[in-house]
Amino acid sequence: MHSKSAVSTPLFALFCLASFLLSLSYGSTFLLSLLIHTRGGNEHDAGSVISMAMLSTFVAVVVSGHLADALGAARAIAGMGLLLVVACLGFALMPGFGQGLMGFGLALGLGWGVFYTLGPIIVALLVEPQQRAKYFALLSGSMMSGIGAGPLLGRAASALGLPLTSAFYIAACASLVGVVMFWRLGAHLKQDAAVAKISWRATRQVLSSKAVFAIIMVGLGGCVFGGLSSFQTSYAAAHSLDYSLFFVGFLSAAITSRLLIAGLVVKRDAYRSACVLSGLMLVSVLMFGFTVSGTFSYLLAAITLGVGYGLTYSVINGLVANEAPVGTTSQALLLFSLGYFVGVFGFPLLAGRIIVEYGLQSLLLSVTAVALINWLISVARLVWRRVSAHKILQVS
Repeated sequence: MHSKSAVSTPLFALFCLASFLLSLSYGSTFLLSLLIHTRGGNEHDAGSVISMAMLSTFVAVVVSGHLADALGAARAIAGMGLLLVVACLGFALMPGFGQGLMGFGLALGLGWGVFYTLGPIIVALLVEPQQRAKYFALLSGSMMSGIGAGPLLGRAASALGLPLTSAFYIAACASLVGVVMFWRLGAHLKQDAAVAKISWRATRQVLSSKAVFAIIMVGLGGCVFGGLSSFQTSYAAAHSLDYSLFFVGFLSAAITSRLLIAGLVVKRDAYRSACVLSGLMLVSVLMFGFTVSGTFSYLLAAITLGVGYGLTYSVINGLVANEAPVGTTSQALLLFSLGYFVGVFGFPLLAGRIIVEYGLQSLLLSVTAVALINWLISVARLVWRRVSAHKILQVS
C-alpha cells in the first residue's frame, strides 16, 4: 500500500458490500433457537451450539495475524469465510440438534472471528487516523446491516411459505459471494505493515492499563446483545409478537446512529458519552422486562437498544484504542474483539439454561443485572476521573 491519503470510493464500497454479505451468516444464528425448537430442542440446546463459537473465536484471534501475514488480510478473511458458508449449510442440513450442530458452531466462530478481527484492521491500514472514525462507522454499519438482515430472511421465508432452513441457504449463498469478493479485493488491498499478533507481554500490558475497562464493557455489552438477540424468537412468541419487529427496530436504529450520530458522539467526552449511552442500554433492557405490551412498545424498546448499544460500542472502541499503552493499540483492539466474542457467544449458553430452568423473565432479570454492572463501571470511571482531577488541583 503506497498511500493512505485517498481511499478509493468504489473499492471501499465493494469492501462494505462484501462485509454485509458475510455478516448475513452470523445474523442467521439468531434463528437457531427457532430452528432447534422445530426439531424438538430447546433454548439450552441452541445456547450450547452458539457458545461453541466462543471457543473457536479464541483460536481465530490468535491465528488471524499469522493468516494475514501469509495471505493478506482480505484473502485471509476469504479463506476463513468459507467456514461461514459451511456453518450455514450445516445448520440447515444437519438433522436434530446434537453434537453435529456444535461442530458447525465451531466453524462459525472461526470464520466470524477472523473476519471480525481483520475487517477493522484493513480499515486502519487503508485510512489515515483522522479519517478512521468515519470509515469504521461505514464498516460497522455494513456489518450490522448483515447481522440484522439475517433473521429477517427467516421472517420472509415464513411469509412466503418456505421452510425456515431457506434463510440459512440464502445466508450461505450470500456468504459465498462475499468470500469471492474478498478474494478479488485481496489483489487491491496490499499492506506494507504486518498485522499485529497477540502476545502474553502485550496482553499483560493492555490488561494492566485503563483500556481493560473498555474491554470488560464490550464483553458485558455483548452479553446484553447476545442474550436478547439469540432468544428474541422465544421472547416474541411468549408475548404474541412478531420477532422481525425487534430486528427491524434494532437494525435501523443501530445503523442510523452509527452512520449519522457516531461521528458527533465520538468527538465529545468519551467517559460521559459511555455513561449516558450504557445507561440508555440499561433502560432498553428494563423496557423489555417490564413495559413491552404490544407492537409499538416492542419496537420502541428495540430502537432504544439499537441506539444505546450501537453508540456505546463506537465510544468504547475509541476508548480502548486511546487508552492502550504505547505500541499496543492493535493488540488492544484484538483483545477488545475477544471480549466481545466472549459476551456475544458465551452468554447465550447461560441464557438458554436460565430460560429452560427458570423462564424468560429470569433471563431478562439476569440481562438487566449485566447491563446495570456495565453502566456502573462507566459511572465509577466518571466519578474516579472527577475525584482524581480534584486531587490534582488541590496539590497544585
